[in-house]
Amino acid sequence: QKAQTVIIEKNRNEIQQQHLEITDSITYAKRIQSAIMPPMKLIKEYLNDSFIFYLPKDVVAGDFYWMLPLDKDGYTIFAAADCTGHGVPGAMVSVVCNSALNRAVKEFKLTKPGEILTKTRDLVIEEFEKSDEEVRDGMDIALCSLKGRKLEYAGANNPLWLVRKDTKEVEVITAHKQAIGLAHKLSPYPTHEIELKEGDTFYIFSDGFADQFGGEMGKKLKAPNFRELLLSVQDKSMDDQYKALQDFFFNWKGRYDQIDDVCVIGVRV
Repeated sequence: QKAQTVIIEKNRNEIQQQHLEITDSITYAKRIQSAIMPPMKLIKEYLNDSFIFYLPKDVVAGDFYWMLPLDKDGYTIFAAADCTGHGVPGAMVSVVCNSALNRAVKEFKLTKPGEILTKTRDLVIEEFEKSDEEVRDGMDIALCSLKGRKLEYAGANNPLWLVRKDTKEVEVITAHKQAIGLAHKLSPYPTHEIELKEGDTFYIFSDGFADQFGGEMGKKLKAPNFRELLLSVQDKSMDDQYKALQDFFFNWKGRYDQIDDVCVIGVRV
């Protein structure tokens, strides 16, 4: 009996030690992932009237937000991205995709969102093709370039939603229905150009918010309800919109588990 207790105790200690090591390494991975994302100070400098609601499901995430200001051209390029999976596998894909976005702009000098996404896809496929195994991973993304009030957008599966000042509707700019990654027939991503007026607000996001289960019936929120929620907060400042979205999400989720990473970016011009 005593020998058995000693063995159980030894096993428990080993498991606790392993758990601690795994937790430590994931926590450190989060620091690395946070380091490749732009700090809020930089975002507020270039998108001063904006918010980012970012809530990973696990410590590290497949969702990420990205930004690259091109000062000499006056553009600010930014994106909300959603890589396959969440947790550690999602985070590893996100590092590959983040690096490809940076290269498309810095190395290949691209500024048009559609061209950036097309080049990013080439680079991601090239990266994954080095593997002997077929990698079907990739990324859905909404990418914007803002210069004054001229907005350019391109999307891979993820749309852009626009609410014009003093209107009660959401204009949906649809995305190209092809993820950044391997596909049977690759076609280039088109760029949409939108002239904004003062007070217009637009949103880009991953699917995590709308896909969350919750409410009294434990159902998915879905896109139409997410649209209604955004319309209902249009009279608020962007900081207050952030708080409203956060409160709504946690109330909606209630006792249910968060099922995916969440990333919502809102910008008012």
